[in-house]
Amino acid sequence: MLSQQQLATMLTLQNKMNCKVNASWLTAGYGYLRAAMVESVEAIEHHGWKWWKAQQRDLPQLQMELVDIWHFALSASIIDYKGDIQATANALSAQLAESTTQVQFDNKNYYPEKQSLLDNLELMTGLCAAKRFSVPLFMYIVQQCEMTTDELFRQYVGKNVLNFFRQDNGYKDGTYIKIWQNKEDNEHLVDVLETLDINASDYSEQVYQALATRYANAQ
Repeated sequence: MLSQQQLATMLTLQNKMNCKVNASWLTAGYGYLRAAMVESVEAIEHHGWKWWKAQQRDLPQLQMELVDIWHFALSASIIDYKGDIQATANALSAQLAESTTQVQFDNKNYYPEKQSLLDNLELMTGLCAAKRFSVPLFMYIVQQCEMTTDELFRQYVGKNVLNFFRQDNGYKDGTYIKIWQNKEDNEHLVDVLETLDINASDYSEQVYQALATRYANAQ
């Protein structure tokens, strides 16, 4: 289960990123659960659902979609608690601690542990379309996608910090250099994440600083 520290780190990073896009994001009316719905549909595509043709599940892409969905779900949760990061973290922690993954939708009870990954992705899509999000359902899907909560945290922080780093180094005006020492920045990020302790209270700052050092040495 995600720790309180991990939740606080992710929520803080999400708030900072959203503020970078629009300082008034909390009241802008953005459709974060609509975005989560679209990402859920993309996850279904990566899983494969067409019975009339051969398809193979793409697990790495599925995991990436879950990380994107989590970005939007965190944003929607922060809005629910009017920007109070601590209150949001407490609420998510309580949902994570629930003893059941049961979901009620259209007066019908669904039990994710009795459903396939594909059916659970479809259920998550429907909930998002109805402006709802089930944290226990999402976490069960994470498990079905062979992903630990630590790995969700690691990938989430990595992608968030890399996006910040790109913006801070000229991504918008086109001066950012994406390939350093014959490796793309995504590859450098993977190297960095493998060397750091995800339980450190300043984990995200360590990721950023390690990227900055590598970038500076490559110039």
